[in-house]
Amino acid sequence: MAESKAAQTETPLLSRTPLYELALEQQARLTAFSGWEMPVQFGGITSEHEAVRTSAGMFDISHMGKFALKGRQLLEHLQPLVPSDLTRLKAGEAQYTVLLNPQAGIIDDIIIYYQGDGEAGEKRGMMIVNAATCTRDKAWLLGHLEGTSVELQDLTKDKILIAVQGARAVGLLQQFVQEDLTSIKAFGHLEATVLGKPGFIARTGYTGEDGFEVMVEPDVGLELWRSLFTAGVVPCGLGARDTLRLEAAMALYGQDIDETTTPLEAGLGWLVHLDSKGDFIGRSILEQQKSQGVEKRLVGLEMQGRYIARHGYPVLSDGKVVGEVTSGTMSLTLGKAIALAYIPTTLSKVGQPLEVEIRGKTYPAVVVKKPFYRSPSRLISK
Repeated sequence: MAESKAAQTETPLLSRTPLYELALEQQARLTAFSGWEMPVQFGGITSEHEAVRTSAGMFDISHMGKFALKGRQLLEHLQPLVPSDLTRLKAGEAQYTVLLNPQAGIIDDIIIYYQGDGEAGEKRGMMIVNAATCTRDKAWLLGHLEGTSVELQDLTKDKILIAVQGARAVGLLQQFVQEDLTSIKAFGHLEATVLGKPGFIARTGYTGEDGFEVMVEPDVGLELWRSLFTAGVVPCGLGARDTLRLEAAMALYGQDIDETTTPLEAGLGWLVHLDSKGDFIGRSILEQQKSQGVEKRLVGLEMQGRYIARHGYPVLSDGKVVGEVTSGTMSLTLGKAIALAYIPTTLSKVGQPLEVEIRGKTYPAVVVKKPFYRSPSRLISK
């Protein structure tokens, strides 16, 4: 029997994390994001943003892709897939890096957590990827790891992932974790005991503040969220997550970086270890860019006034369009309108005056050093 027209055009159902009902209970305002129904805010973006900067906030990031990896010579098999030298990692350390296409365009930005020895000589690790690219990343990884000893287990819908971020994150989270959190260095991680149950904790995040990302079973995650809330940790949504990460000049995949941008263009040259590793996907393009220089660069802009430069707005120099804004907001911490934009390298020097076109009119901006905000506590990168 033929489907009705309504059935054929029906919007696919959004996925929900195990914390969805709790978000409703806490009166979260929800939005569609990368195929998931996620909280965009609870009490308000401003109050949530300030909570992370001054105390502690928590985010449901269970929608992100979570891949458990194991196999003999695990790092060696992952090595050709990224521009970073993974063989430098010791157990308990992590690397923020990118997956590249042959043109050195960024397929996704990821974190690889190396856990070291497993059973029977196998090595273990975790990989966290973006929600929007999770399915594509999984297929890409399986395709490139075919024929190796590496096994990939997709835990995306099986685990809760909670980010606890802010100046007071250590002390507030410590109440519910058996192990000493102060022993975990930046980008360190360990298998921990959370509320008496097994969990995984990493000192990473996406806010520019110190903090942790905690991966646990759904029942433990629900109890942890409630316990943190009772302890004074503020629930935060995607809105505050975006304003916080932009102040720290952390790239958002799909806006600031994508398959048309390379790590060198995006200001991620520190991820590219040409001198210490062999061949990898996209290497020849990056070698050429390293030698000849890049034509465009992702820079920070500060608006000279309170007009906000949004994604897609044209950037001009001497009346001519020279680039485009990728992300922009009013910095709640600094009280200034800030943005990221790709412009010609020749115009990327700090102090360079530019203009941004906003609704048919141009407004002055200037290139500034990134990040826009640096936390007085330890800065943890995505």
